[in-house]
Amino acid sequence: MFDKLFPPKQMELPNGKKVMEKRSPIPFVILVLFIALIYSIEVTDFELKILFERGIQFFIIVLEMIPPTWEYLPHLWQPLMDTIKMSLLGSVLGSVVAVPAAYLAASNLIQRKWIVNVTKILLSILRTLPTLVTALIATFIFGLGTLAGTVAIFLFTLAYVGKLLYEQIENADMGAFEAMESIGMTRVQAFRYAIFPQVLPNFLSTSLFCFEGNVRYAAILGYVGAGGIGLLLNERIGWRDYASVGMILLMLAITVFLIETVSEHFRKRLM
Repeated sequence: MFDKLFPPKQMELPNGKKVMEKRSPIPFVILVLFIALIYSIEVTDFELKILFERGIQFFIIVLEMIPPTWEYLPHLWQPLMDTIKMSLLGSVLGSVVAVPAAYLAASNLIQRKWIVNVTKILLSILRTLPTLVTALIATFIFGLGTLAGTVAIFLFTLAYVGKLLYEQIENADMGAFEAMESIGMTRVQAFRYAIFPQVLPNFLSTSLFCFEGNVRYAAILGYVGAGGIGLLLNERIGWRDYASVGMILLMLAITVFLIETVSEHFRKRLM
């Protein structure tokens, strides 16, 4: 397509031979990006003047969070534990269910292509839904509280881990799998003993990484009534109690740092 719009340039070598040199697409790409940038600025009403005039308000609010209100700390323990439990349960359940989902989505294991295609489409649909939107839908089904948040995290983890896992399965060495099938094992048994051990370290590493992110996602699910520390965060911001907001963010930062440190330690050992 590009060669038709911009035909290659003919060049003559020192020996007299004529060759065709393809034109670089970089100028065309830069032009398209520039046009897209201009259009985006017009659509979003972006103005540097307002950014510089009002941007200082961000730092004013940050300064109002310092120092945090330490007296507010006792109110945080239960919501913080709810957030961690919600993230842990949703991550574990999602990772476990991702294994059979990845099995059904692996084209080198499932012979019926419609099953593979349907499973991949479902995983893609779940990945396109933001966690906040999923949690909002879950609150209408299961009511307000941590159950809705757990369901939202479960679905996100299922889609994320399932996607990466079936790609790893499709790239696995099939030699041992075929050998086990030839001695009478079923495809599920051959997958259990030949393929799954190959992808297990990456599967566990991905699940741990997903759990790290889910703790951060769970912290804002309270904005749609899905429970956890996000409820307090939304409430304190609404009351402009920025010192308490600072305490909430500090505890979240410490919690996420500790979880990431432990998770990174185990992920390095797995790899």
